[in-house]
Amino acid sequence: MSVQWQKSSFSGAGGENCVELADAGARILLRECESPTVELVVPPEGLLWLIRQVKATA
Repeated sequence: MSVQWQKSSFSGAGGENCVELADAGARILLRECESPTVELVVPPEGLLWLIRQVKATA
């Protein structure tokens, strides 16, 4: 299955420290630009939980 990756708007302009997301139907794929072959697969609710936790600790 081919997916369309979207780079986070908070990623560095030069491509370093990049995080990308892709919609894979019932799952969301996450990867870091430095390791594009390593993907984290989560349900949308899991991504929402992660974002809320990061914001709470920021």
